[in-house]
Amino acid sequence: MSDDVWRRDEIESPCVQVCVVHPDARLCIGCYRSIDEIREWSAMDPSQRRRIMSQLETRAPLVKGQRKGGRRRKTPS
Repeated sequence: MSDDVWRRDEIESPCVQVCVVHPDARLCIGCYRSIDEIREWSAMDPSQRRRIMSQLETRAPLVKGQRKGGRRRKTPS
């Protein structure tokens, strides 16, 4: 029996399981994809995925260092 049935020629998802959407850039701060790109990823063909993957590095500055959240350090009164 051949394993060819289980082999797929697909571009892997860039997801790093840090799923937080930046409120201004509207991009995930983990993978830099838009919500629409994340939602449609499984239905995209390899050329569409390659196009998005090639854009991700240029999107990083839109969300890097801009995340606000967590607890602020309390200043002594």
